[in-house]
Amino acid sequence: MPKIMVFIPAYNCAQQITRVLNQFDASILTYVQRIVVINNQSTDDTEEVCIAYGKMHPDLPLVVLRNKANYGLGGSHKVAFDYAVRHGFDYLIVLHGDDQGHIENLLPYLQSGEYQKYDCFLGARFQKGAVLDGYSWFRTFGNRVYNLLFSFVVHQWIYDLGSGLNMYAVPILKDKFYLKYKDNLVFNYCMILGSAYYKHRTKFFPIRWSESDQVSNVKLFSQAMTVLQLLGNYFLHPAQFVREEHRDVPVDAYEEDSIYQSEKVK
Repeated sequence: MPKIMVFIPAYNCAQQITRVLNQFDASILTYVQRIVVINNQSTDDTEEVCIAYGKMHPDLPLVVLRNKANYGLGGSHKVAFDYAVRHGFDYLIVLHGDDQGHIENLLPYLQSGEYQKYDCFLGARFQKGAVLDGYSWFRTFGNRVYNLLFSFVVHQWIYDLGSGLNMYAVPILKDKFYLKYKDNLVFNYCMILGSAYYKHRTKFFPIRWSESDQVSNVKLFSQAMTVLQLLGNYFLHPAQFVREEHRDVPVDAYEEDSIYQSEKVK
């Protein structure tokens, strides 16, 4: 059985993180060997809530890490990718800590093993069969337009530019092709373009997406302009795009501290 870890990026989600950890029932843990919460310097008690949860559920293979600096969502991905490579995992699942995505949507594919055919197995909020709870029509329309633009540029159908539930084959992460991509919320857009350029085997699957008490960090207009610029640069010079520096402030090393590890983790 492939060795799978789940990476949960967490920033100020103390109200939601318990609900996320509650998603790991016996059916999921049949396939998942480790759950790694990466606290990106939260200013609330996200970290304390995770530790308390771990102590109350000693059978959960939980690890809590803390970034040495606020690296952003993209930076937390880079910490997780490196962790997965160092610890010999075969696959890494990304499940956001704000309880918008639901890992149960992956269960049928874990059971069938279908994910093993792909390098990038990506959750899609705007694919046929997906369910959106509490998501505005305006944001849905904007996402669909951007999905079409990206599809045109990369010559393959793109159904979501960055949901909170994705799965990657760890071998494609070993060369760190993603290292110079932006450290903020735009990281996932860069990953889509990079994976298209390197011809990673990619498949989207429909998911359920819920919004209730979450606080969005997206600034719609400024991010839309940034993404359009990224897409234009890739369209004109794809080889240059995947190799050039995209970070506003390059980081020499993405480092973390280990805060908690359950006895279940070997």
